[in-house]
Amino acid sequence: MSISTREISEVIKERLKDFDASLVSADVGRIVAVGDGIAQIYGLRNAMAGELLEFPHDTYGLALNLEEDQVRSVILGEYGHLHEGDEVRTTGRLLEVPVGDELLGRIVSPLGVPLDDKGPIKTTNTLPLERIAPGVITRKRVDSPVQTGIKAIDTMIPIGRGQRELIIGDRFTGKTTVLLDTIINQKGKDLFCIYVAIGQNAASIARVAATLEENGAMDYTIIVAASAADPASLQYIAPYAGCAMGEYFMESGKEALCCYDDLTKQAWAYRQLSLTLRRPPGREAYPGDVFYLHSRLLERAAKMNQARGGGSLTALPVIETQANDVSAFIPTNVISITDGQIYLQADLFNAGQRPALNVGISVSRVGGDAQTKAMRQVAGKLRLDLAQYRELAAFAQFASDLDTQTRNQLERGARLTELLKQDKYQPVPLSEQVAVLYAGTQGHLDKVPVARVREWEAGFVRFLKSDRAGILQEIDKQKAVDDQLFARLNAAIATFNHQFGIEGYKDEADPSGGAPPAAQKEKKEK
Repeated sequence: MSISTREISEVIKERLKDFDASLVSADVGRIVAVGDGIAQIYGLRNAMAGELLEFPHDTYGLALNLEEDQVRSVILGEYGHLHEGDEVRTTGRLLEVPVGDELLGRIVSPLGVPLDDKGPIKTTNTLPLERIAPGVITRKRVDSPVQTGIKAIDTMIPIGRGQRELIIGDRFTGKTTVLLDTIINQKGKDLFCIYVAIGQNAASIARVAATLEENGAMDYTIIVAASAADPASLQYIAPYAGCAMGEYFMESGKEALCCYDDLTKQAWAYRQLSLTLRRPPGREAYPGDVFYLHSRLLERAAKMNQARGGGSLTALPVIETQANDVSAFIPTNVISITDGQIYLQADLFNAGQRPALNVGISVSRVGGDAQTKAMRQVAGKLRLDLAQYRELAAFAQFASDLDTQTRNQLERGARLTELLKQDKYQPVPLSEQVAVLYAGTQGHLDKVPVARVREWEAGFVRFLKSDRAGILQEIDKQKAVDDQLFARLNAAIATFNHQFGIEGYKDEADPSGGAPPAAQKEKKEK
């Protein structure tokens, strides 16, 4: 039996009709040397800066140094299995990370790989890690608050949606606690949270995840974890991965909050990479572009205008200082990029002031624009009162005799300071903050012993919830306090102070001591 050449050619033509393959163009190079997470590659003539490179055994790297005769690449992950002579290919694409609602409640690596044993993440959406920040025209003025639930911050250093507010302080001053309180306070609200852990030990990250889980916050939170055991390359890209995940929500018209804990360790990781890449070192051995490292990340936080969906991305970066030195290289860099800073001081923390907020050098550059009207109404005097108290307290310790006005200011300042103390992971709702701080700033606590101020606060909140719940509901609804509501608040404070057993209490704003109108009329007739 013979097969004709015509039949063979017909079969080949039919097969070619069905054949469909995309043309793949890739540069191929060889590893010259590998070590310390860096691969030197010869032969990749057309590689792009920041391009994703494919190594053997599903390993990837980033092309960071394009030199005359070779490319130096950072390897993303383990590199012990790579050897001299191994083949490396260009991919023609930048590094991307999975994004989407499917990541909520998950703990992932900076590459989007799940770390929580809950199975694969079923999302097809990806965004590049490095993106150009939104332009000025596409942005909108920051005008709505991120309620942290921390009285000292919401009253004096308000944070707005779309803002970049730095949290700075020494080790063990409560920086992570501020982030976690803020995330926990978003329960039942419309803010999606991304917590980026950079260079922390695995136990600390596990504690953060457990705390958020216990408080029901993981439902709307993503944790991006680059632990201290991970390579420096993953610690370097972790904040950009978290930012890309937050940008997905912002571009969908939603509100997102990104917490970077902390950028000091990212700067250390980038310094390590730069030195092993043989880049010239500058001040404190950091490379010359370390400022750009953080500016291109934090500038991506924005409040978008309605034409672009009206979403927002708020950034809360953390910087760790050494011995309260806020004038060091990295702290000054990030302070100059952000819209204000919350400075946590070790001395205040050790003295029992929690949160250990230094009001003097903490600032929010959006100011009252990011506060509800109710909070502005009751907290306007608070910062000034505390600043005067701190100044007077410094001089009063040298004075033997004080005039009445100075003594009264010191007494009120001590009570306001006590009132701003707060236990961790117990954020306070807006309405309760307004009611309590109104009582403090208007002098209704002046006769309460300093040691009993916290007890007074807890009792007053319980009293409002059980007997005068309408006041709290009205504040939450109106987001402002009118004359009628002030009168109801005064009456509630007077009633509770009487129950609390304060001797000789008299409401200064209401000479009747907050008594109902009928009792006032009867008193006048007598």
